[in-house]
Amino acid sequence: MTLTFEDFPQGHFGSFGPRFVSRDEIIAFASEFDPQPMHLDEQAALQSMLKGLSGSGWHLCSLMMRMMFDGFIGRTASLGSPGVNEVRWLSPLRPGDELMLDVEVVEARVSQSRPSTGIVTFKCSVSNKSGETLCEMVSPIIVERRDGSGRAS
Repeated sequence: MTLTFEDFPQGHFGSFGPRFVSRDEIIAFASEFDPQPMHLDEQAALQSMLKGLSGSGWHLCSLMMRMMFDGFIGRTASLGSPGVNEVRWLSPLRPGDELMLDVEVVEARVSQSRPSTGIVTFKCSVSNKSGETLCEMVSPIIVERRDGSGRAS
């Protein structure tokens, strides 16, 4: 079943995961996209303010996106996103973390310029197995309405 705008009432939407993150995965991502020492080298990472090897915040955002896609966006009548309103990295991503994604709909409104669509704003939080929140993201997604007519449902 394809999810449409009407399937996203305000409030808690769902939880997705877990997603295990390995040391090798952290280093591979950092090697290609964010080669800072705290993401690549355990000794250098111990000397950093993070006090140990940690994944890039951009790696964490990529993991969140994958978890969102696998959890619900892949079956949503999504037309894309106008961007990300907010991203906050709260705690480091560590090798061996098991991630859980919690998704809340903070706003859902019919588009004034394209009434056959709606804009659903999600607040997504990723936490590790011990419940520590690692990252929060607020992002709108443009979603087709069920009947596509532009009439209020």
